[in-house]
Amino acid sequence: MRTARLIRMAFLVQLNPGLTAGALARELDVSERTVIRDVQALQEAGVPVRSERGRVGGYYLAAGYRTRLTALHPTEAETLFLSGLPSALRDLGLSDAADTARLKLMSSLLPSVRAAAESSARRFHLDAPAWFRQPSAPQSLPELARAVWSDRTVELSYARPGRGGAPPSAVSRVVEPYGLVLKAGVWYLVGRLPGEGAEYGGAWRTYRVDRVTAVAPDAGKPFPRDPAFDLAAHWEAHAAGFARGLLLTTVTVRLTEQGLHRLPAVVGEAGVEEALTGASAPDATGLVTLVLPTESQDVAFDQLSRLGADVEVLAPAGLRARFRERALALAALYGAEPGNQR
Repeated sequence: MRTARLIRMAFLVQLNPGLTAGALARELDVSERTVIRDVQALQEAGVPVRSERGRVGGYYLAAGYRTRLTALHPTEAETLFLSGLPSALRDLGLSDAADTARLKLMSSLLPSVRAAAESSARRFHLDAPAWFRQPSAPQSLPELARAVWSDRTVELSYARPGRGGAPPSAVSRVVEPYGLVLKAGVWYLVGRLPGEGAEYGGAWRTYRVDRVTAVAPDAGKPFPRDPAFDLAAHWEAHAAGFARGLLLTTVTVRLTEQGLHRLPAVVGEAGVEEALTGASAPDATGLVTLVLPTESQDVAFDQLSRLGADVEVLAPAGLRARFRERALALAALYGAEPGNQR
């Protein structure tokens, strides 16, 4: 374990000159005292690590020195070849480049390590999209990916969901695109609105890429990327709030015990916990009434239809009327003999 940690420390200092003992301790999940002992061990092994004090102090390797510990262990190769997501690379227009890189890496590996890498690819596969959904890459995704890579602003036109059952509205924004996230088969763009921090409180926004109707490069204008921005940490911190923010309207429903049990799987967990907190106690027939946040009446109709007779929509009246029309149509369809419905 210590040998692997020493190797990792050497690479960290090589790639990030000036790392402090505290930063190395956080990266390696050890104490600062352990970092100091490990640096001494590296020095004794001939690795020219030096420490500097002061405002720009930290650990450095001697000028021109490069570690030669670049051989992959079979387990490391297995992990490396599990890190790719072919469908995501294809959506981003990077599959050819990834295939070329994989071939170059394979050709440089020792036979034993090459066999380990090939073995992992045959045994494990990551399928990101949800069940019963045919994934498709949004048309604007490759253009957005190029903007993310090149740190250039773009002007987005997108369809923003209407509130309270209102139709979607067309909106345009100039955005600094910081990253793309694939969540359950849906692509999201994380970006910042330039020059509007005071109004927007930080100006960070998340957009569903399949709602982007057009992408226009903002005259090729580059933007200074915040070096401290961590996409994974940002997504983890804001994903729940973003999902809740999509729920722009509410519907009042009455559910059977079975409907209540199936509700989270049908509509997703965002908003369900809040709805259950305010749910009524079961009535004499066991039915529970609750107010459910939802993205729109159209989305609610599609989702709640899957619950069949285990749900009754009480409000809004327009949505209840849609379910009544559906119920009457189904009754007419199944009330006749097969083949005599028309």
